Amino acid sequence: MNLLKVALAQISPVWLNKAKTLDKVCASVLEAGEKGCELIVFGEGLLPGYPFWLSLTNGAEFNSSVQKEIHAHYIRNAVQIEAGDLDDVCKLAKEHKISIYLGIIERGKNRGGHSLYCSLVYINEAGQIQSVHRKLQPTYEERLTWSPGDGNGLQVHSLKEFTLGGLNCWENWMPLARTALYGLGENLHVAAWPGSDRNTVDITRFIAKESRSFVISVSGLMDVADFPADTPHLEKIVEKAPDELANGGSCVAGPDGEWVVEPVIGKEGLIIQTLDFNRVLEERQNFDVAGHYSRPDVTRLTVNRERQSILDIKD
Repeated sequence: MNLLKVALAQISPVWLNKAKTLDKVCASVLEAGEKGCELIVFGEGLLPGYPFWLSLTNGAEFNSSVQKEIHAHYIRNAVQIEAGDLDDVCKLAKEHKISIYLGIIERGKNRGGHSLYCSLVYINEAGQIQSVHRKLQPTYEERLTWSPGDGNGLQVHSLKEFTLGGLNCWENWMPLARTALYGLGENLHVAAWPGSDRNTVDITRFIAKESRSFVISVSGLMDVADFPADTPHLEKIVEKAPDELANGGSCVAGPDGEWVVEPVIGKEGLIIQTLDFNRVLEERQNFDVAGHYSRPDVTRLTVNRERQSILDIKD
């Protein structure tokens, strides 16, 4: 019970193509399941991809036909959970008894179905969606295409002896978001990133040392050659694009803050590692941020987990 075999899926999307990227996700889940993994994690917004075009095409230009047309294409390829877009992934999770953290671009039906959220979905080993965490604060140019989320997905999940929680990209730098998960008993933290070792190399070990938990940082890959030919305004996107937009950097840190798996650069595929829960108990001996080293009589956190919506319907 104390050992957990995990897989980090460091893959590139078929950019802004929901169906083809779903095929790659399912193939990774199948491979991980066949290799005996009990948890597989994917990067931020992998399905159907990160909005790289914004910084390459003057994304802040108001009323730009270029921005509108690419955004419409993005919406069409975003994930509608209520429409069953993740049913095949859930089926594979159940068949192989494997839990999944998957980064998606969500087209939230409860917010009208036209705005997008960068969401981290947890699917348990029974194939059930247990939480959908909408990124609390999109970063910088991301705000031009993603909407701010809410606290509904600040939840943890039991898997064997571990208690799992997850955050998207720079919200891993938000101390109160981390604290909410610590207070819920998290001891295996999943940090989802679009893909860059410059993001994962410092924060991964820092969170591990702060929380005395295992931390999995999982990132995607993206090269300029990965932009599909049918992408709207492709010529404008690639004109200023570097050859490499996301180089991976997936890694694992232990509860002592030391590397279990150092950042993996530029390599596509599964990174598999077995984690020993006893390491968590050992490191909590001298520091437990939400337990014996907390002072709730002095400072405490209030968390609003209500799913935000414009409507409160009473029939």
